[in-house]
Amino acid sequence: MFPPQSAPQLELLKADDIGLGAQAAPQIDARWWHQYGDRQFDELIESALARNPTLQEALARVGVARAQVQAAAAGRRPEVNLQGEAERQRFPERFIYPPPYGGGSYWQGAVFANLSWELDFWGHQAALLDNAQSSAAAAVLDASAARLAIAGSVAQTYLELNRAYALAEIATQSAEQRRQILEITRKRIAAGLDTNVELREAEAAVPQAELAKLQAAAAADLAIHRLAALAGKGAQAYRLFQKPTLDVAASFAVPEELPLDLLGRRPDVLAVRARIAAATARRHAARAAFFPNINLQAFAGFQAIGLDNLLQAADRTYGAGPAISLPLFDSLRRKSALYSAVASEDAAIATYNDTVLRAVQQVADQLSLVRSAAKQLEQARATLAATEAAYRLAQRRYQAGLANYLSVLITETQVLSARTSYVEVVHAQAIARMTLLLAVGGSFSPPA
Repeated sequence: MFPPQSAPQLELLKADDIGLGAQAAPQIDARWWHQYGDRQFDELIESALARNPTLQEALARVGVARAQVQAAAAGRRPEVNLQGEAERQRFPERFIYPPPYGGGSYWQGAVFANLSWELDFWGHQAALLDNAQSSAAAAVLDASAARLAIAGSVAQTYLELNRAYALAEIATQSAEQRRQILEITRKRIAAGLDTNVELREAEAAVPQAELAKLQAAAAADLAIHRLAALAGKGAQAYRLFQKPTLDVAASFAVPEELPLDLLGRRPDVLAVRARIAAATARRHAARAAFFPNINLQAFAGFQAIGLDNLLQAADRTYGAGPAISLPLFDSLRRKSALYSAVASEDAAIATYNDTVLRAVQQVADQLSLVRSAAKQLEQARATLAATEAAYRLAQRRYQAGLANYLSVLITETQVLSARTSYVEVVHAQAIARMTLLLAVGGSFSPPA
């Protein structure tokens, strides 16, 4: 039986195919999260990297893969075992056994040391070992990708928690301002300057600000719950969280274009590349299965009738020689295994190409978001300054009786909206920069 000529149909995407830039990505500090200057945040990241169940599961898969490497490596080494047996047997009277054994029942014993060694002329065992080693490498890279993803999830959630606290502060300031306006309105009514219409508007504005506070508090609670879960902690940790002290404006050394070394920096890309190598090795093993299997076998031991004679020198026996197995007909099982291996290799290549394209898209998306956030921040800062100046002027005019309450309410609403937008843009920029850092591989160091 000869193997069919089968090879994968798909081709790998190359760096030239996806338009990478000319510059490599900058090096990232291994503990990049320290740049935010928040000790609580540092502790959360370190706890998540030590206790997160998803990461622990990935590390467990690494252990399984390494055990499979050891099992595959054992297939290339000689195997020696010791075998002993004893049985009571009646020997036939007219057969090969001479008197006095013919017609009697006796114990028959044997002790052998057996050696078996597959001489792997066609590389079948070597290919299986390559498959296991590449799968183990992929599992290690999966664990690295999980570390990046978990650190990124903690960072994004902590930024969301910081944003919720910032929005809660804005809502608190707004509620205080609206209570002050309500008090001013009551005084103006007493002086005959306003009517009950302005009073009802001022009274309705206070609960609206309280509603914003409740919404921000709920968002903070949800962020705390998620952070505790990411850090491998339960509900008992919720009350231990303090208000973040993040330096949201912390900057990282991030690229300004698609980095040249993108495909070699991301562990998820390297993991699927390792799985291609594993699938290729599996195809080689399936192809080698069509050729003769040659084993070197040997044995040495004792064999005797009667257990009291079992270890006598005269009862020793030994032998050695090759054993050859050549497949002739197996109902297409080997062909099916080879075709399956080829299809798996095509699937691995397709997964790699998809991962590469998604990696390029993620980096390109974050580059666009970082650039856009920088421009939005300038506009948000200018808008906030203008609306706050208008609000202060409206307050003075209202207190002096030169404007009605409606003008104050309009400008106060604009200030609230501008402050909220400013907080959102600041945090969007921080999240975009952090996500870009992770999208180019973060602090991951690719294996040699």
